Amino acid sequence: MSYLKPCSRHPELKWAQRKDKVFITVLLPDAKDAKVNLEPDGIFTFSAKAGAENHPYELKLELFDKVNVEESKINIGVRNIFCILEKAEKEWWKKLLRGDGKPPHYVKVDWDKWVDEDEDTGGMGDLDLGGMDFSKFGGMGMGDDMPEMPDDFEDSDDEEVTKPGESSAGEAEGAGKKEDEAGKKEGSH
Repeated sequence: MSYLKPCSRHPELKWAQRKDKVFITVLLPDAKDAKVNLEPDGIFTFSAKAGAENHPYELKLELFDKVNVEESKINIGVRNIFCILEKAEKEWWKKLLRGDGKPPHYVKVDWDKWVDEDEDTGGMGDLDLGGMDFSKFGGMGMGDDMPEMPDDFEDSDDEEVTKPGESSAGEAEGAGKKEDEAGKKEGSH
């Protein structure tokens, strides 16, 4: 009897760009042991386990051009891993990956973040990052040099969800009050 190594899967990946950066979102809810590595020549690697059976997920992408690893940032959240990659050359890429042919089926355009080249005003534009806390890529290597997260680490995607009519401490109450006030203003017209 021969034993087969468990086959790794590919998570869905969405991307968008600006003249000076590339946004990559790896969609993998409840990822465990997430490791991301970025090399200056544009090699992006990702690995994690997810699901009830801890299935392994892996990606290795050869990006279209070189990147500035020191200026690139990452946020590992509950639902996804979001990366802002600084391009080494501030110019639009024709596509995300090197080489000819179509991209793999799991690589898709992130239309929520996409801006056409002629509409790019520089910077982040009206991109809403939802209060994400970013780490520098320099400390986010593959393997044993991965920094340990402190026990009191609070993930930006780890929001408390309440049912309608219930209130929770902090932001939910403040948001509810704002909605109530907005409703009163609309009703007074």
